[in-house]
Amino acid sequence: MKEQFIKLLQETNRQGINEVINYLDKAGFFNAPASVNRHLSEDGGLLTHSMNVLTMAKMLRQQIITLRPELEEQLPEESITIAALLHDVCKTNIYNKIQKWRKDADNRWEQYEAYDCDYSRFPIGHGEKSVIMLLRLGLQLTNDEIIAIRWHMGAWNLPMHSFEDKSNISEAYDNCPLAVVINTADGMATHIMESKK
Repeated sequence: MKEQFIKLLQETNRQGINEVINYLDKAGFFNAPASVNRHLSEDGGLLTHSMNVLTMAKMLRQQIITLRPELEEQLPEESITIAALLHDVCKTNIYNKIQKWRKDADNRWEQYEAYDCDYSRFPIGHGEKSVIMLLRLGLQLTNDEIIAIRWHMGAWNLPMHSFEDKSNISEAYDNCPLAVVINTADGMATHIMESKK
């Protein structure tokens, strides 16, 4: 799966993509979990999640273009690939393996391996952190890709934010179909493809 991920990114021929790939490899992206204890909390979970988001985003793109052909120009395949595969680079290098305790089926305590995360290195948020990391690595992003990656979490953490933030997300979704596709694909991957229930 790692080779496929890299190949898909390299096929975009985007300036800075090799620097991003090298960073992700060195920083542990391909072995990281997707979350601490929710979806794909396992080695390689972040890679699997990113590929799942791409699968969902491609499906959504095709359906949208079927219904609204005039939106095809606003949903280039290259942008779908970049935004879907790189939306969670902010999770690179934040997870640590730890030991926890739980009761087994016989009500006896057992130790097990789990994850913890440390946001202290660069605590600036989620989507915006991914955008900043990618830009710092030299990746050339379009405005729509920046918007899609920034707002891929939707309004998940907006209740504590300002009226301006709430207005910004509304404008983003009204004017950037790519942002809606990535947000929806992320939710579908997380809650449908990766759900343990």
